[in-house]
Amino acid sequence: MIRMLIVDDEEIITDGLFDVFSQLNLDLDLYKAYSGEEALDWMNKTRVDIVLSDIRMPGMDGLELMKSIRSTWLHCKIIFLTGYNDFDYIYEATQTQGVSYLLKSEGYDRIIKVVTDAIHELENSLKFHHLIQQSREKLTTLETLAQGNYFRYLLQGARAVEELEVDFRKLGIALDPSLPVLVAVGDLQRTDMHHSFAESQETALAVKFLAETFLAERTNSLGIIDRYGGLVWLIQQTYGNGTGSDESYSRTVMFLEGQFELMQQACMESMGLTFAVTICADPCQWIQLNEVYDRVRSQQYWRAGDGVQMVQTVSFEPIETAAHSRTLREKAESLAIYLEGGGREGFLHLFNELKETAFDEPANGGPFLLELYYTIALLLLSYINRWELHDKVGTTGLMQRDLHTSWQDSFKFLQNIAESLFDLRVSVERNRAAAVIEKVRSYIDEHIGEDLSLVRLASVIHFNPSYLSRLFKQESGVNLSEYIDEVRVDKAKDLLKQDGLKIGEVGAQVGYEAPHSFTRFFKKSTGVTPLEYREILRK
Repeated sequence: MIRMLIVDDEEIITDGLFDVFSQLNLDLDLYKAYSGEEALDWMNKTRVDIVLSDIRMPGMDGLELMKSIRSTWLHCKIIFLTGYNDFDYIYEATQTQGVSYLLKSEGYDRIIKVVTDAIHELENSLKFHHLIQQSREKLTTLETLAQGNYFRYLLQGARAVEELEVDFRKLGIALDPSLPVLVAVGDLQRTDMHHSFAESQETALAVKFLAETFLAERTNSLGIIDRYGGLVWLIQQTYGNGTGSDESYSRTVMFLEGQFELMQQACMESMGLTFAVTICADPCQWIQLNEVYDRVRSQQYWRAGDGVQMVQTVSFEPIETAAHSRTLREKAESLAIYLEGGGREGFLHLFNELKETAFDEPANGGPFLLELYYTIALLLLSYINRWELHDKVGTTGLMQRDLHTSWQDSFKFLQNIAESLFDLRVSVERNRAAAVIEKVRSYIDEHIGEDLSLVRLASVIHFNPSYLSRLFKQESGVNLSEYIDEVRVDKAKDLLKQDGLKIGEVGAQVGYEAPHSFTRFFKKSTGVTPLEYREILRK
């Protein structure tokens, strides 16, 4: 969804434009600010795609705001509203790419037209096939495979900086081994579940190449396809010699959140592909890479809902654990991937394939069947132990094959446990999603007179705004904005029963500082003005 921020120090202009665009059928997530400083505060909280701003404002004017926007969000379209005497300002502003202007006297129709054009430009910029082609010229598929293999090599243990420098140079890795990196992990989810290995690799490569373009504005990054078929990004800042302060890293993480959201939108529109991203907000040294990667991957398991289009940012305590083994057999490793990722269909398909191969062996019931049974049993037991599911899934007989009367019964028993784990995962995700929605509802009820913007609510539960909006609609059946309006109307009706409160005071308590805005909202929702509603109550 495109996010637009409206900025003007005159409240009546800001509120009027906000109301006009709220009533249009545009795919816009709207915010408003009454000063350049307040606008900058929004820009430091979340990605903003269009800024519609007055150019002359007390304090921070439009030109200062523009420079601050450009330091973080290069793609943001800026539209200035001006008077006849502002052309000196406009000349300076329009020397910057992505900046346009309008006279305040041109009216709403003209403003809507310019904003609509900006939306179309942003949407077209997300059509990324030509970007992929440009990136392919920089990095070949062979280099990508080599870098992926090298990443797996790095995960086996620490390497000296001198060794890393040589390897990076030979493999074309544009990262500095003496500086820390940020780690992000992407979980690709295609709408078409039936695809070959080659198609999966091609999809992952397309997203990797796309990311190089989107992340190049402020970072050096390396995208890698890991053994699970997902994507891993190792990212360094490109300013301040890459050794930024905690604040600069925080700004970089915010930049990554915004860019990954744009990538998600581009992938969905062009390929029918969704993916969830988990970003570690804490830069790590190369010696910590294996632990950080494993923890970020495991963090994706603890998500609310299905995780589609989610951008999640996590922080960890200092890492002291040792690297764990990566020597699982190839087939068992594939089963583990499906089990960890919730891939029921893939797991059962491979499970049956392995079982049928074992039963077709001449020495039926021999050592291979025994090895296969305990390999899968140990995999299931490890999963149950790791997520502490003993009280939810029975494990009696799991590691005692001789308790089963036949090999058929043995593998049927394993299949039943696996299916129970998949069912439990779906149930846990639903319960976790329900708990998140309940937390959002409670916050709305308790803060109905305060800022209830999507960005604010998302910060309460540490989700990206787009994912919260989709999750709330999915779980509740109504849009988040509609729910907030319903709560405000109900609260306003209760307050209007109190004759001692003025209409303006009631409006302020449900989030409307301007009485006329509250009156317009209440009448639109109920068909009568607040005063008329109070008169009805009296009668």
